[in-house]
Amino acid sequence: MGTAIIFGANGQDGFYLTELLQQEGCKVTGISRNGGFLQVDITSYPAVSKLIEEQKPDFIFHLAANSTTRHDALFENHATISTGTFNILEAVKNYSPQTKVFISGSGLQFVNADKPIKETDAFEARDPYSVSRIHSVYAARYYRRLGVKAYIGYFFNHDSPRRTERHMTMKIAAAAKRIHEGSNEVLEIGDMSVIKEWTFAGDVVKGIWTLVNQDKVTEANISSGMGYSIKQWLDACFHIIGKDWKQYVVTKNNFSPEYKQLVSDPSLIFSLGWKPLVTFEQLAEMMVK
Repeated sequence: MGTAIIFGANGQDGFYLTELLQQEGCKVTGISRNGGFLQVDITSYPAVSKLIEEQKPDFIFHLAANSTTRHDALFENHATISTGTFNILEAVKNYSPQTKVFISGSGLQFVNADKPIKETDAFEARDPYSVSRIHSVYAARYYRRLGVKAYIGYFFNHDSPRRTERHMTMKIAAAAKRIHEGSNEVLEIGDMSVIKEWTFAGDVVKGIWTLVNQDKVTEANISSGMGYSIKQWLDACFHIIGKDWKQYVVTKNNFSPEYKQLVSDPSLIFSLGWKPLVTFEQLAEMMVK
C-alpha cells in the first residue's frame, strides 16, 4: 500500500495509470484543471510544495501537458512542463526526499534520422514542445545530483479509446465507426506513408510502473519499437467494418508531415521485463468498437 500524486490525471495516461495504481493498492491523488479532480496549479511553487509537504507521497507522476507542437502553445507548455517539473523536483528535495518522481518525455525531442531512436541519442529543439521536454530532462538530471529520485520515460505514439479526434488515430477510428453506422463522410488525410508507433496506453503505464520500481535505470523509452504507417491503420480500421477506406478518404493537398518516421529502440525497457501486450490490430478493434 503506497501513495501517489498524478499531475494530469484527467488525460489518457492519467486515467490508465490511476486504474493501475489502484489495482496495485496505491492511494491516488489526481490533479487536473478539469474532470472533477483536485485542482492544484502546477505552475505555482507555493501550491505544489504545500501539497507535497502535506502528503509526502511515495510516487509523483508528472503527465500534465498540452500535447501539441504548435507555436501558439509555447507559454502554456513552458509553464506546465518546464516550470511544473522544477516545482515538483524542488518541493520533493525540500519536503519529501523519499518520493520517486516520474516525468514524461517524448520521442519528438530527439534528433530524428528516420531510424529507431535510443535514449542516448542527441536532443533537438525542433519546436516549443520539444524545448520544454528537453528542459525538464535536464532539470531531472540536475536534481538527481541533489539526491532526488527522478525518472524520465520517453513516450512515442500511444493511443486508446480515450483519445480525442484531434489525434489521427481516433480521427480515423471514429470515422470508421460512423461510416459503419451509415455516414457518408469523407476523411481528409495528409501523408499516409508516415510511420509511427501505435502502442496501447494501458500497456505504456505498466512500463512507467516498471521503471519507477527499480533503481538501475533512470531514463528509458517506454514504447513498442513497432512501426506502422497511417495507411496500415486505415487498412486495419476499415477491415473491421468491412469497407474499402479508399472510397472515404481524400489526400490533403500541400501537406508536409513533421516527420517520415517516429519509431523507438525499446531494448532498455524490455531488459527490465516490460513489453506491450496489445497488438496493432487489437488496438484498432478497441478504438473502432
